[in-house]
Amino acid sequence: MNVMYFAWVRERIGIPQEEITSQAATVNDLVAELTAREERYAAAFADTSALRVALDQELSEFDAPLAGVREVAFFPPMTGG
Repeated sequence: MNVMYFAWVRERIGIPQEEITSQAATVNDLVAELTAREERYAAAFADTSALRVALDQELSEFDAPLAGVREVAFFPPMTGG
């Protein structure tokens, strides 16, 4: 699946996106896998309450299943203006 990072999430991880193979069943499982990789991921995902996630370009929850998902995007909450 393609995992994309936006705003300060991208800055902490150091890349805008990556193609990964994962056995994660949910977004939370994916976050746990990524966090275990390296410190930069742990820093980016230290407080998931400060993040939003979209699965195949639809806003979702961290307990959502990943079966069949092709794209996961992590980003901070957006503000209007």
